[in-house]
Amino acid sequence: MNINIEPIRRSTLDVKEVAEYLGISVDMVYILCRESRIAHFRIGRRILFKKDAIDKWIEAQMIEGNGYE
Repeated sequence: MNINIEPIRRSTLDVKEVAEYLGISVDMVYILCRESRIAHFRIGRRILFKKDAIDKWIEAQMIEGNGYE
């Protein structure tokens, strides 16, 4: 019997990974979370993000703009 098991691919990112992905500081990620400006969830003390939600958030920021020109 040959069982083919594929590795699980993570669909979540932690704070440090989101900071790297967005090119911002970890502190800024915490600020965005505290102000509920970025989608996140908690498991215990850990703050996690769904990668697809982060990608959608990026798109929304591009469409809406942020007041800078």
